[in-house]
Amino acid sequence: MANELRVLNALDLAKTQWYHFTAIVIAGMGFFTDAYDLFCISLVTKLLGRLYYHVDGASKPGTLPPNVSAAVNGVAFCGTLAGQLFFGWLGDKMGRKRVYGLTLILMVVCSLASGLSFGSSPKGVIATLCFFRFWLGFGIGGDYPLSATIMSEYANKKTRGAFIAAVFAMQGFGILAGGIVALIVSLSFDHAYNAPAYEVDPVGSTVPQADYIWRIILMFGALPAVLTYYWRMKMPETARYTALVAKNAKQAATDMSKVLQVDLEAEQEKVDKLARDTRKNYGLFSKEFARRHGLHLLGTTSTWFLLDIAFYSQNLFQKDIFSAIGWIPPAKTMNAIHEVYKIARAQTLIALCSTVPGYWFTVALIDILGRFFIQIMGFAMMTIFMFALAIPYDHWIKKGNHISFVVLYSFTFFFANFGPNATTFVVPAEIFPARLRSTCHGISAAAGKAGAIVGAFGFLYAAQSKDPSKTDAGYPPGIGVKNSLIMLGVINLVGAAFTLLVPESKGKSLEDLTGENDEEENTTELGRIAPAP
Repeated sequence: MANELRVLNALDLAKTQWYHFTAIVIAGMGFFTDAYDLFCISLVTKLLGRLYYHVDGASKPGTLPPNVSAAVNGVAFCGTLAGQLFFGWLGDKMGRKRVYGLTLILMVVCSLASGLSFGSSPKGVIATLCFFRFWLGFGIGGDYPLSATIMSEYANKKTRGAFIAAVFAMQGFGILAGGIVALIVSLSFDHAYNAPAYEVDPVGSTVPQADYIWRIILMFGALPAVLTYYWRMKMPETARYTALVAKNAKQAATDMSKVLQVDLEAEQEKVDKLARDTRKNYGLFSKEFARRHGLHLLGTTSTWFLLDIAFYSQNLFQKDIFSAIGWIPPAKTMNAIHEVYKIARAQTLIALCSTVPGYWFTVALIDILGRFFIQIMGFAMMTIFMFALAIPYDHWIKKGNHISFVVLYSFTFFFANFGPNATTFVVPAEIFPARLRSTCHGISAAAGKAGAIVGAFGFLYAAQSKDPSKTDAGYPPGIGVKNSLIMLGVINLVGAAFTLLVPESKGKSLEDLTGENDEEENTTELGRIAPAP
């Protein structure tokens, strides 16, 4: 194409090289840390309840009151939402690389600080923990738009989907690592401090040293982030930002000559010509953006919002599902440390069997099947499995049927990850113009986190039993797990419908997709909703 910059064309046509893998590892380790930090809290909430909300003479161990539990579980999501919007915007204003190091420092400091939460009363400890978890989430939020944008701008057009999905797939390893760290720590403490079960000795079942367990688990999240900081800082700014947004063709050519190990000439005249083209310099709130990308943004935000309601509510009430099917024994039959071990074991098994494989199926097939097909298929399969769990729910909870229930439950997770959980991350990094790419990805991701907050807060209450005598302490009766699962099935069905607004981006150059190369040729390119035949 006449307007195409050679440096961008060289990136599009580059064979898969070593720098692609280093970019995946650098961006992916950020995601590994994100997932570890966000999901490890669900491993230790029961322990926090025993430590700080013990009631003398109670028949069951202490649990976090509903408002405290919602705050501890959900405050990081609120921070993430704010971080996605702020750092997404900043990534387009200051450059991907400059902001990238900032998010990592924030994650390291707040991981350590949340493990050092202090206070003379339980309220003080929890309030400090929530404060640092919010800012931890703020840093994590920045990682979403920046990691996706950096990877999409570095990748070639043939395997771009797989590379962005591989960055996201590190989330699976982060969840797995959270479970493994919790297993090792709880097992070590269980051997060192052999405490009786709660029903034998309510006070003695929670040894004072158990307070170290949750702190160690939370602080461990700082380690992978520290290890990748140096490499993040060495990474050059993406050529697409330098050339198309910062308008510095010489710098873009110099940076990519080193990365690709070929000689590239600076084409400043082309960059200046693009800069003068007012039709292509529209802003986020302009009519031109609404005409070209309005429906796409509605598609990426709505599908991510609906997916995350289902995805995060499952993750947060999976402890309760495990208890209902007998994987985790009644709390009073265990001591505090052993309970952490049992919860971690269940989460690790689910991650190993369904979460991690799902991500890598997407990596392997996204550039073959396309984003559109994988997303709509994933939503459809999640709907089917949710209804298969929900409608005969009373059958699944009878003794002897537990394993079948876990298998179906694992399949819903598998198709979330080999489906919309991965594609909703990939597509917004491809279909918006370079100067708005990070912002639009941040908006889409923030819509997802709003869904996660609905799932996390709403379903903590909704999944409670209808029978007041069977609810968790302090919760009002809910609609029960069965009706919650039916609701989630319907939400997935609506997600499949909104997928029709999202264009297929497989195998196309980023500039072709966004209309940054040639005005006339790309209006048809962007208008296509279903995948190309």
